[in-house]
Amino acid sequence: MKRGLQRRRVLLGGLLLVSAQAIPTVSAGDGELPQGWQQPFPQVFPQLYLWRDVCNVWVIREQDSALLICFGDGSILPSLESLGIRRIERILLPDHHREQYQGLYRLPQLPAPVTVPQSELSLFNEPGKYRRWRPTLGDEYSVYGASYVRPTPQPIVVEGVADGAVLEWQGHELRCLATPGHSPGGLTFLISSGGLKFGFSGGFMHDGAKLSRWYDSEWDYGFGKGIDTLLSSAARLQTARPDVLLPAYGPVIRDAGRQLSEFQQRLVKFRASYVRGYPVFDSTPEERDSISTPTAVPLISRVTPHLYKLSHQTQGRNFAIIVSDNGHGLVLDCGLLPAAQLEEIIAGMRAHLGLKQIDAFWISHMHGDHFLLGPMLKEQYGAEAWTLDSIVDRCENPRAYDYAAMVSAYSDGFDGMKIDRAIRPGERIEWEGLTLQVDWMPGQTEFGCCLWLELDGQRIAFTGDNLFGNPQSPEQDGHEAVVARNSCILQEGYLYGAEYLQKLKPDIIMGSHSYVMHDPAAFVDRYYNWAKTMMGLYREMLPEDSSEYGYDPYWVSAYPYRVNLWQQEQAEVLVTIRNFRDRPQRHSIRLHLPAGISAEPSLLEGELPARGRVQVPVKLRVDRSLADQAQSTVLFDITLDGQRYGDLFDFMLRTQPE
Repeated sequence: MKRGLQRRRVLLGGLLLVSAQAIPTVSAGDGELPQGWQQPFPQVFPQLYLWRDVCNVWVIREQDSALLICFGDGSILPSLESLGIRRIERILLPDHHREQYQGLYRLPQLPAPVTVPQSELSLFNEPGKYRRWRPTLGDEYSVYGASYVRPTPQPIVVEGVADGAVLEWQGHELRCLATPGHSPGGLTFLISSGGLKFGFSGGFMHDGAKLSRWYDSEWDYGFGKGIDTLLSSAARLQTARPDVLLPAYGPVIRDAGRQLSEFQQRLVKFRASYVRGYPVFDSTPEERDSISTPTAVPLISRVTPHLYKLSHQTQGRNFAIIVSDNGHGLVLDCGLLPAAQLEEIIAGMRAHLGLKQIDAFWISHMHGDHFLLGPMLKEQYGAEAWTLDSIVDRCENPRAYDYAAMVSAYSDGFDGMKIDRAIRPGERIEWEGLTLQVDWMPGQTEFGCCLWLELDGQRIAFTGDNLFGNPQSPEQDGHEAVVARNSCILQEGYLYGAEYLQKLKPDIIMGSHSYVMHDPAAFVDRYYNWAKTMMGLYREMLPEDSSEYGYDPYWVSAYPYRVNLWQQEQAEVLVTIRNFRDRPQRHSIRLHLPAGISAEPSLLEGELPARGRVQVPVKLRVDRSLADQAQSTVLFDITLDGQRYGDLFDFMLRTQPE
């Protein structure tokens, strides 16, 4: 079989697995199956067997030969002999997600040829391309710099098969049908037996017409590309009329047609509340800000006598400023403007609006577009950088995290900026006769805050990117993009932020990107109701009782995410483990390390209290004589309460200079 096959019909051959000594053959009629094996359809598909470890491993057996769909952690290998299988002739992988084949890259050699979706070849052959030491906004398969693919930690020799190809093996025909959505190039392998059509569907859909995991379908910044792809694939798969789907995760999907219909209905319902692009994006500049008035500075409008913001000509960018009676200025977010334009604004405000100096600039949240011009404000105008204490390190060391839209992804060489004042939640600041308060206010991201004050007879709250819109429009609920890679659990994010604003009762909400929202009380209530709705939709779409496990790509994570071992022999990472359940949970997390790297401890075991989290320090050491990769990946092989999740999450190492 040639790599990258274009032929419609492909004959599958294989490799000898075990010695050629006589091995007793087990059949459905021989009585009870060997331990660990299931035979879901003994009457209509007696050649089909199931082995479960970190995923479902499907085995089609013909005499002493087998075709595997998925491979799991490799524990299947010594058990094949109990079924009389001496030969694996081929391994088919429906998509690139590594828990489906994590045993392969830990073997000294492959037990059989491996066939993968043609469009995902590079995720197996060149996986290092998708874990960037210096991520950028435009990286392939990323959400503003944070990767949404989970490729193998080192290259694997595989062969590609395209949509529409027919694989022939031992009298069986498997038709390849492209079903991306869970994975960028996912395939379903369709086969008929006993009058029924079966589909090996990978992680495309979970039993119950649910998503296998949300974060694998989050392909953009809230615009729903992954959802739309799932919808198209579900419609296409339904047209193929499978009776049964054999997924990589969870139970057999026995009523495939009905569940595919229900899956599409749920996705449509989910999309309507989820997707970015609500009416606010179509609104006029006046609807985004109906109360500000022009000033003598062409690029600046006045919100209240002491508060200014960008005018309609520059909407979408970030800059607001409070100017005191003494001419001192406090800037509120500053980014996406050309430096020359900022200089023009400041010069104009000095000439016409009484600005004398800029004391400080406040940063609403961790995203780079809100402080890209921070270094300029510090260097040219002597301004200090202020933000909430939990945001500081995200500004100073952005590449220590695997979040979306970090400042290092916006600007080459901007690897972080020193924060001059770390503000405690609830701390009050006296500035120029005004009392400012800064509170933790998550929403779009966990690492956000609200600055509010009484100014010109009104309570004004600066809320970053958490909500936008026209409060006077009853169709608008204010929501901004739901992006799991912002580290934002809805309960701890948008819902918390909505409750916070309900209690604060601001007269004006100043959103970033030039939005001004006045008389927002009813608007905030709609915002709260939307957050509750989204929480319910995720619970409906995800299979676990604690839906956060399928939503959050950080429930096991390492700090720093990128570990520099080329300038030192050892380093420490802090591994965070979360429990989203309402009961204690036991965890066992094994670090799978590249050659030349040791860890102490390499196995993290313990119990977490209900809704708790723990941080475990891990010491890493490099032996340069054994390290064979300049850049490598450490994998977390996760087990919770006896349930195997496999190699879901990771962090990066470098042992050689860039």
